[in-house]
Amino acid sequence: MQPEHDGDRTPTRRRLLQYSGAAIAGGLLAGCLGTNDDTSEGATPTNTATQTPTDTPTETDTTATDTPAASESPSESYSVSLVPVGEVSFEGVPETWVANNGSWADMGIALGLEPPKAVWLTNRYHTDYYDAIPGVSVDKSEMVSLYQDSVSQERFYALDADIHVIDPNFLMNRFSGWDDEDIAAIERDVGPFFGNCIYAQHYPWHSDYRYYTLYEAFEKLAQVFQRTEYFEAFEAIHDDFQSNLAPVVPGQGERPEVAVLWGVGDQPVEFYPYVIGEGTGFKHLHDLKVRDALASTDIKDFHGSRAAIDLETLLDVDPEVLLLRGYEGLSESAFEDTVVASLEEHATASALTAVDNGDVYRAGGLYQGPITNMVLTERTARHLYGVEAELFDRERVADVVNGEF
Repeated sequence: MQPEHDGDRTPTRRRLLQYSGAAIAGGLLAGCLGTNDDTSEGATPTNTATQTPTDTPTETDTTATDTPAASESPSESYSVSLVPVGEVSFEGVPETWVANNGSWADMGIALGLEPPKAVWLTNRYHTDYYDAIPGVSVDKSEMVSLYQDSVSQERFYALDADIHVIDPNFLMNRFSGWDDEDIAAIERDVGPFFGNCIYAQHYPWHSDYRYYTLYEAFEKLAQVFQRTEYFEAFEAIHDDFQSNLAPVVPGQGERPEVAVLWGVGDQPVEFYPYVIGEGTGFKHLHDLKVRDALASTDIKDFHGSRAAIDLETLLDVDPEVLLLRGYEGLSESAFEDTVVASLEEHATASALTAVDNGDVYRAGGLYQGPITNMVLTERTARHLYGVEAELFDRERVADVVNGEF
């Protein structure tokens, strides 16, 4: 049920943000015919300290030509295309926005924007990563969680954002209760959707349209907000970061075999397994070229199976390193004092090679943007390869965020 609206209400600036793609019309959003997963992204798995879990592209992004340029006047119309939403036209630069998760939220911070008014779950947008960047901080005290036992259309009306940086297929397939008509109503009455579920590539409803790399998606968002100069500056920082990272990654035979798992509770004896995929949630592990201990086993990825494995199953795999998700809300010392300590004290867990050797670490969050990816990659390089030097210029990052090029 949607709140009543006056059809003759005074137009606001967001009414000038017109959705012009053919995706919504006729209910043709790619992937929307898949079976809904009644388990909300906000519901499972859970633990007491944490956030929660997330193929190859088959479609090219040729639906439209991106026309914005950094030098254009904000009053000029422009359009940006993105799969699956098509071409979205703008008569003015959006001012207020909503992001699906920390990946897109972090892109906005990198573009020097005010934080989004809402994300899917605020406790999974780990703003403490910005502590590593002097001069950059994000206050999320007023930020709203889109998921609050449900995801109501009324919440979108109340937020009244100029643009929703959310893949509409995620909204319809990860939570029961939304359909094409609901998406179209928010588009018409509030503001357009503009997003792609980039963080993981295992969802069956995303199998028939393309994904974007982190920097492909980042460039699109920069075009939406007419801040391509920020994107170009970050692209240069990232290039330098990759150059600094390359020498610290050992040869293939010396790279560790890791298992990425979501720990259930602060004293985990069950784990949700994650095969390292191509989504942006695994970018730091790809950049570090780790080997995946689960890839050659019969263990099914959590995204497809929604099933946990026990310690006995994990002991059969016995990876060199355990990278545990779900604990980004804990500091490194708190993680060691609770989660790692419990594994060391458990009869079966203590027999794991990774536990015995002290190679159990936080895996990093699911949602990585241009800033948080560098923070997480450097942190993981310290754990896995003993890197002590800073691999990216923090002052340069802060300068760009603050509009100093």
